[in-house]
Amino acid sequence: MKKKVLVTYKIPTCGFDSLRDEFDVIFPEDDKISDLEVDRHIETAEAIVSVFGHKLSNGDISRAAKLKLIANFGVGYDNIDIPFVTGKGITVTNTPDPVTEPTAELAMGLMIAVARKIGCLNNRLRTREGVSVGVMKNLGTTLTGKTLGIIGMGSIGQAVARRALAFGMNIIYHNRTRLSTEIENRYSAGMVSLEEVLRTSDVVSLHTPLTPETKHLVGEAEFKIMKRSAYIINTARGSVINENELIAALQNKEIAGAGLDVFENEPNIPKELLAFDNVVATPHVGTATLETREEMSIVVSDIIRKFFQGELTKFMVNR
Repeated sequence: MKKKVLVTYKIPTCGFDSLRDEFDVIFPEDDKISDLEVDRHIETAEAIVSVFGHKLSNGDISRAAKLKLIANFGVGYDNIDIPFVTGKGITVTNTPDPVTEPTAELAMGLMIAVARKIGCLNNRLRTREGVSVGVMKNLGTTLTGKTLGIIGMGSIGQAVARRALAFGMNIIYHNRTRLSTEIENRYSAGMVSLEEVLRTSDVVSLHTPLTPETKHLVGEAEFKIMKRSAYIINTARGSVINENELIAALQNKEIAGAGLDVFENEPNIPKELLAFDNVVATPHVGTATLETREEMSIVVSDIIRKFFQGELTKFMVNR
């Protein structure tokens, strides 16, 4: 009998098509799986493909008597209670490689957009009042020569650093562990304390996973340390920033602006944030390119195949 793979969201089928000889792959009838479909398949599923941003409940996991693998479609896995599923002997994997470049690309785009007022000016040009043109009007900030502070210097943070170097920026970073001298030299980057990143950076870019330690990593105290001319960029997880305290910092002009792709209570975005001219916001699209989604689908299907063949050696979150 074929092993059942339950896919919880209608993602590209490329990759999964090659599994069908060995696996019974169940895709949802609509965009995401319904409670009825979960009830129908959860007890016999041996693998579940979960999707970032969509919570996989412990109640459903408890009913999945045959479940051996949760293959998360995305790099972040805060949609899964890792200690709970680990206690049940279930392996969790993610797909970090395909998301690196597109997320870094968007982080750089948000950085440019907020510093050069692209979002604000684009919006104003579409109003009846338009934009007044003049030599000393609509002035933004150049990134060349500025200091970029990266919090979380993993693969995405390093991909952002590579792009920032091309813009002539200086790189500092804060990380749980120091990078090798070779990698630091590659990006002309030095590791400093979190306080030093906040105090000296012209742009702070967040690239940490959401964990109990990183929830609200940046809040009122941190905004008061930052330069009033500094921008904060978040393409990690919304709750790494205390959103209410970000709103207060923007209202009090404690920072110059923000570029945000993620929010605390997605898909809900506070109206107060959207009202600021100096905030550029996108709806969690860091990895949202067709090429990336297809590559993620191929990687997930390959993970499933290798896991059940006993050949999986990487991408395991709870090794």
